[in-house]
Amino acid sequence: MEKVLLGSNALEKAYDPSDFRKLGHQVVDMLADHIEMVQTNAEHPVIPYKDPEDELAYWQQDFSSDTEILDVFKNILNHSINVHHPRYMGHQVAVPTLVSGLAGLMSDLLSNGTGVYEMGMAANAIEKIITDKVAHRIGYNSDASGFLTSGGTLANLTALLAARKAKAPSAVWELGHREKLAVLVSEEAHYCIDRAARILGMGSEGIIKIPVDDHFKINTSLLTSYYNRAKSEGYHVIALIGCACSTATGSYDDLQSLADFAEEHNLWFHIDGAHGGAVVFSDHYKYLVNGISRADSVVIDFHKMLMTPALNTGLIFKKSEEAYTTFEQQAQYLWDSQHTKEWYNSGKRTFECTKSMMAIKIYAILKTYGEEIFGHNVDRLYQMASVFAKMIDKRPDFELALMPEANIVNFRYTNVHQDDINTVNAEIRQRLIKSGTFYIVQTRIHGNLYLRTTIMNPLTKESDLIALLDEIEKIVLKQ
Repeated sequence: MEKVLLGSNALEKAYDPSDFRKLGHQVVDMLADHIEMVQTNAEHPVIPYKDPEDELAYWQQDFSSDTEILDVFKNILNHSINVHHPRYMGHQVAVPTLVSGLAGLMSDLLSNGTGVYEMGMAANAIEKIITDKVAHRIGYNSDASGFLTSGGTLANLTALLAARKAKAPSAVWELGHREKLAVLVSEEAHYCIDRAARILGMGSEGIIKIPVDDHFKINTSLLTSYYNRAKSEGYHVIALIGCACSTATGSYDDLQSLADFAEEHNLWFHIDGAHGGAVVFSDHYKYLVNGISRADSVVIDFHKMLMTPALNTGLIFKKSEEAYTTFEQQAQYLWDSQHTKEWYNSGKRTFECTKSMMAIKIYAILKTYGEEIFGHNVDRLYQMASVFAKMIDKRPDFELALMPEANIVNFRYTNVHQDDINTVNAEIRQRLIKSGTFYIVQTRIHGNLYLRTTIMNPLTKESDLIALLDEIEKIVLKQ
């Protein structure tokens, strides 16, 4: 390979369709074989764990070697976590449909940056179809509008920018901060909300974290006192943020009560539904987000429970006007006027100008399998989490943190001395990871360490969940 790159025809070879066709067939065959293996062979490692320094040394050596590119791709497979493995139960990352991966290949090769219509004609039109569909599922009317962006963190930040534009007393975008601004949010909210508020200059005191109840939902009975205290301290509260659902426990806030409070106090009501907002596609579980249609803005990640490769997030505004006024500024080399409302120039509404064709990955899923597949996936994941929680509850040596509302299950092994519970459970996770047999994570609830599983793979079976609990018991016996 090195000789080809150093030759005089390197540029021509880099764009040779025949070379691409040959290599492409080999790579697709390799990927298909790999996915088939991890889906059917429970003994194949979920994660081939190595210590960070050892992994770095491996790739440093590979980079200086004459490894062929097909071998490089094989090595990447062999050194990466396998989300398609039924025993992957870790972070909230989608198990992508295979057709969406092919759409990603097309996106990468076409490289149509969709911020400007001419650079992304198909993708911009498809994106409008996708976001209009999500808006309809939320319960918005035809006044709604939205777009896709690179992840929930960026989407939530953009939503809070819109909230500031709509609710701040002065024009912060033009004049800068002249008041102390603040937001109300659950103490269980994703860290990106805290980060977004700090980026917006609110500081730690402007992030008013409301305690949660016994079910880890925002305690709505405390909203008035926290709001009044903020006002007495000179803060102008611009937004109230609901979780659908919280990251650690999968608990859904009471969105109806939050909407009532936001309307009463003229606050922007935003819902971070990055993970759990996907239930709008489920006839069985959509009750969990009753009140979502009353929000001013909603974030939903397609790369969590909607089977799409990361990153791919929808941000939907109840009023399309709010999507356009957030970033009003001049960019004459891109478009004639910033003040016109053009759905097909998405750069007017997002941080991103050279945005990938992320919409076509979702579109490929919907065209291949129909809209119902999203609801089927949510139903399957939530049902399996409920099954798992009941399994745990029946084993005397285990303890559930709480019965799950979503596909997030927190539990711990308790048949040890009370002072050792956190240490033992941390060791359990480390041994699982190093063995490669399962991938789970951990979290802290009320200062106690819990093993945390998120059932993300629709091919995960009850036998896999039983095997996980059995393996944990074996680990403890060996200690």
